[in-house]
Amino acid sequence: ASPKIKETKLSGLEPLIVRRESNFINIGERTNVMGSKKFSRLINEERYEEALSVAREQVEGGAQILDVCMDEPMIDSEKAMVKFLNFVASEPTIARLPIMIDSSKWSVIEAGLKCVQGKSIVNSISLKEGEEFFKEHAKKIKKYGASVIVMAFDEKGQADTFERKIEICKRSYRILTEEVKFPAEDIIFDPNILAIGTGIESHANFALDYIRAVKWIKENLPYSKVSGGVSNLSFAFRGNDEIREAMHSVFLYHAINAGMDMGIINPSTIKVYDDIQKDLLELVEDVILNRKVDATERLVEYASRVSKKSHEKKAEQTWRSKPVKDRIVYALVEGIDDFIKEDIEEVRTLFHRALDVIEGPLMEGMNRVGDLFGSGKMFLPQVVKSARVMKKAVSVLLPYIQSEKTNAISGAIANDSKVSPKVLLATVKGDVHDIGKNIVGIVLSCNNYQVIDLGVMVHADKIIQTAIDEKVDIIGLSGLITPSLDEMVNVAKEMERNSMDIPLLIGGATTSEIHTAVRIAPFYNKPVVHVKDASKSVGVVANLLSSELKTDYVRKMKSFYDNIRLKHLKSKTQAEYISLEDARKNKLIPHWEKVKITTPQFLGEKIFSEYPLKEIIPFIDWTFFFHAWRLNGKFPAILDDPIKGPEAKKIYDDAQKLLHKIIQENMLTANAVIGLYPANSNNEDIEVYSDIHRTEILTKFHFLRNQQKKKEMEYNLSLTDFIAPRESGIIDFIGCFAVTAGIGVDECVKRFQSNNDDYNAIMLKILADRLAEAFAELLHLKVRKEYWGYAKFENLDHQSLIREHYQGIRPAIGYPSLPDHSEKKILFDLLQVEKNTQIHLTESYAMHPAASVCGFYFANSESKYFNVGGISKDQVEDYSLRKNITIDEAEKWLSQNLNYK
Repeated sequence: ASPKIKETKLSGLEPLIVRRESNFINIGERTNVMGSKKFSRLINEERYEEALSVAREQVEGGAQILDVCMDEPMIDSEKAMVKFLNFVASEPTIARLPIMIDSSKWSVIEAGLKCVQGKSIVNSISLKEGEEFFKEHAKKIKKYGASVIVMAFDEKGQADTFERKIEICKRSYRILTEEVKFPAEDIIFDPNILAIGTGIESHANFALDYIRAVKWIKENLPYSKVSGGVSNLSFAFRGNDEIREAMHSVFLYHAINAGMDMGIINPSTIKVYDDIQKDLLELVEDVILNRKVDATERLVEYASRVSKKSHEKKAEQTWRSKPVKDRIVYALVEGIDDFIKEDIEEVRTLFHRALDVIEGPLMEGMNRVGDLFGSGKMFLPQVVKSARVMKKAVSVLLPYIQSEKTNAISGAIANDSKVSPKVLLATVKGDVHDIGKNIVGIVLSCNNYQVIDLGVMVHADKIIQTAIDEKVDIIGLSGLITPSLDEMVNVAKEMERNSMDIPLLIGGATTSEIHTAVRIAPFYNKPVVHVKDASKSVGVVANLLSSELKTDYVRKMKSFYDNIRLKHLKSKTQAEYISLEDARKNKLIPHWEKVKITTPQFLGEKIFSEYPLKEIIPFIDWTFFFHAWRLNGKFPAILDDPIKGPEAKKIYDDAQKLLHKIIQENMLTANAVIGLYPANSNNEDIEVYSDIHRTEILTKFHFLRNQQKKKEMEYNLSLTDFIAPRESGIIDFIGCFAVTAGIGVDECVKRFQSNNDDYNAIMLKILADRLAEAFAELLHLKVRKEYWGYAKFENLDHQSLIREHYQGIRPAIGYPSLPDHSEKKILFDLLQVEKNTQIHLTESYAMHPAASVCGFYFANSESKYFNVGGISKDQVEDYSLRKNITIDEAEKWLSQNLNYK
C-alpha cells in the first residue's frame, strides 16, 4: 500500500488540499461581525439570508476559505453561528468552501463544529489558559475531525519576538502530536502578525520575526501549516491605501517564500509585488525587514511627495528607448503588438538565423510571462494578449525560417536537436464548448509546449489516432455538458484498449476531481488528472513530463484519487435517501385555490429574428464576463480592485470596443423563439395542451424529484410542483424558450485566428455567451410584463434583475433542477427551434452555436431553483417508463445523479 500522504485536507462541498505546491490560500475575512459593518448589522437584525450576500461576495472575490465570527456582546453568538452556518449549507456556491469557525468562546466553536459540513478549521486555541484546557479543546476538535489554528500565546501572554514565537509553537506542537495524537497536517500555526511602522522601537522587528518564525516552523515542525491576519501589519498606516497595499504585498512575498500557507486578508488590500515602483518597494522592504533605523520616517515622507500614476506614465513613455531585445521582452509581457513587426525586423539583423530570434528574446519574454502567470502576478487576459504578440512575431519570422529550411511546427518552437513536448487537446464528441480548452492551449503554448488542437465534437477514434500519429506526450479532454463526461469515459476506455502509455487530462466546467477519480480513472491504467482551470495546466503538465518529478507526482495523485473514491463510496452509503413514493408525499403543495394564475396574452409560439443587439447589451451581467477571463469579482467593484482593477478595466474597455465592432459590422445575429401553453402536472411530468380546454396533449416534459431525506418543513421538490396538478381541475400555463446570440460567431473567430489574434477570438466567444444570457434575461422580462403579463407592474433596476429579484424562474435544461439534456429534443420539436432560430442539437444534445440557452418559464410565486441531487433506482425505473426508454438509457443521461453504483 502507498504510504499516507500527510497533506492538509479541508472541505466544504468540495475538497481543498493544501499541498507544498499550492498557491497562497486566501481566507475571506468579511463574514466576521468585527470585520464588516454590513455583516454585523445584518446578523444583529437576524437577516441571515441577506448576510449570505457578504459570503457570496467573498467567494466571488476569490476567497478559498470563509472565516465566520459572531463574537459581539449584543449577539447570542452560539445561536448566530449555528443559524448562519445552516444558511451557508443551503447555498451551494458558498457551501463548497471550507469554513473557519472563529471565536474566543469555546461554546461557540463547539456549536459551530456540531453543524458545519465538510472539514472545517477552528480559530483558535492556545496555551494562554494552560495545558489542560489546551489539550481538552484539542481532543474535542480532533473528535470532530477539524483542523485547528494554534495561536502563539501562552500563560505569559502573546509571543512578540522570534524566540517566543518558536518556543510556544514548538511546545504546542509537541503536546498536540505526542500527547493528544493530533494529526500534524491538521495543525495551522498563527505566530502573530503585529503592527509595524508605529514609531515604537520595540515594534520594528515584528514583521521580520514573523517571517523568520514561519521559516523555522516549516523546517522544524513537520507537516504543519502557517496562517495569519495580514491586515494587522499595516494598522499604523490606516487611511493611506497605497502604503498599506504595498506593505501587504511585500510582506506576503517574503512570508510566502518562507513557507506561509494561508492568511486572513481582504484581497482589495494587496497589489502585485512586481508592480510596486522600485523606490517605494525599497522603502517598504526597509520597514518590513527592519533594515534601517529611519525606515518609517522615510516611508511617511515618501507618501506625501510621490504620485504612482506619474511614475507609471513616465515608465510607459520610456520603454521604446530601451535596446530592441528588451523592447521585445517588454512587449510580450505587456501584450503590446503595435511595434512588434518593426522590432522583429530590427532584431533579426542581430542574429545568425531567424529561428535564433524565437529561441532568444521571444522565448525569454514568454518564459517571463509563464513565470508571472504561474506565480499569480499576471492574469489570464494578459497571457492571451502576450500569446497574440508572440504569434504575430513568429508570423513575421516564418518566411525567413522557411527560406532557411529550418523546422518550425505550427508556430511552436522546435529544432532538430530539441523538440518541445506535444499536448493534444480536444472537446469530446457531442460537445461544442471550447473557450476553456482554447485558453489552456494558449497558456501551454506560452510555456513552450506544442499544442495540437483538434477542435470540437471530436470522436474518440480521431483523438486516439492523432495521438499515435503525432506521438503526443499528453492528451487533454474538454467538455461542458454532462453527457460529455460519459464520452470522456469512452475515450479513457479506448486509450486502455489501445495500450496507450501517456497521461490523460480532464477539464471543463462540469468535470471535477470526484468524477475523474470515480468515473474515469478506473478505466485507464496510466495517470488521469483533473485540471481545474488554465492556471493549473502548466504545473500539471510539467509534473507529468518531468523525469525527476513524475514518479512521485503520479504516486501522490493515485493516492489522492484513491482516497476520493473511498470517501465518495462512504458518502453514498452514509447519505440518507427516501423512496420516490415518500418523496412524492413530501412534495410542495401550494394552496392552488388561492394561487392567482394569469392567462398569457397569446398562446403558441413567437419568433424573434435578428433581434437588435443594442437592446440586449444593457442586460449583460458583466460579473460573469470577468469570471470567464478568470478574474473573479463582482462588477462594477472589480474595476476598482487594486490588484485586478487595472486589467479588469482594460478588458472591459476592449469588450466595449468589440461590441461596437460587432454591431457596426453585423458580426453576430441574435435569434429566439418562445412558447406559452396551457399545462398541468402529473407527478413528475408536465403535460402541454393545445388550448385551455385541454383538447389535445401537444407534448409531455419529464422532470425529476429530489430524494434526499429532508428536515421538518423542507420539501422534496420537483419543478412540476410549481404547475397545478391535472386532478385539481385548474388550468395552468408553462413557457418555453430557446435563444442564441451566436449566429456568425464561428466565421468571425476564424478571421481573428487567421490574423494570429486569439485574444479577440476568445473575447468574441465570451461576449457571444454573455449576449445569449442577456437575451434570455431580456425575453424573460418581456414575458413577465407583456407576453404572459403575470407581473405587469414589475419595476426593477438592473442589479435587481441580475439578482433575479422577480417572480418566477427560467431554469435551463441540463442544470441542477432538470439535469437530463435529452429533454431539449422535446422542447426543440415543440418550438421548432432549428427552423425558427438556426440552433441545432448535437448527438449529445449540446446546442450549436454554443452561445445558446433553452429552458422553461415558471410563473408561480413559490417557484425557486434547487438541486435534484442524487436519485435512487426506483426513480430511474419510473423515469424510464415515463420517457419510454430503457433503464440503461435513463442511467446514461442521468449518470451524474445516480446515488447507486
